[in-house]
Amino acid sequence: MADSSFDIVSKVERQEVDNALNQAAKEISQRYDFKGVGASISWSGDKILMEANSEDRVKAVLDVFQSKLIKRGISLKALDAGEPQLSGKEYKIFASIQEGISQENAKKVAKIIRDEGPKGVKAQVQGDELRVSSKSRDDLQAIIALLKGKDFDFALQFVNYR
Repeated sequence: MADSSFDIVSKVERQEVDNALNQAAKEISQRYDFKGVGASISWSGDKILMEANSEDRVKAVLDVFQSKLIKRGISLKALDAGEPQLSGKEYKIFASIQEGISQENAKKVAKIIRDEGPKGVKAQVQGDELRVSSKSRDDLQAIIALLKGKDFDFALQFVNYR
């Protein structure tokens, strides 16, 4: 019998982020507390640009966007938002969406699997994802449960379970 395996990835559905951004923009344009403060949210190349005329308002725009991401099932660990910066009379926050598992994070996950997981489970880094394989499907289930119980500073998804 062949080994069973699954991949650990850190990917974000771009369309879902776009939908969350559009919903946040609509809410910001309609809410009374954002009237007359120049609040806006939009794509700026690959980054997301949030603007308002005060630091508190621009943080509120970020909060609205985060709530829309949560409703769309996107982990906030994938959102890398900077600090508010004063640019002329406007405050701006640039945020980016993190995708892929870095080499060092993949090595951390592989070490946890080796140290705390069942014996006979292999983890190998493949580009920006991690392939976990074992003879036993129960061991793979145990690895998924183990990793879901850990708190990483990046989002994890489990795909291609076979």
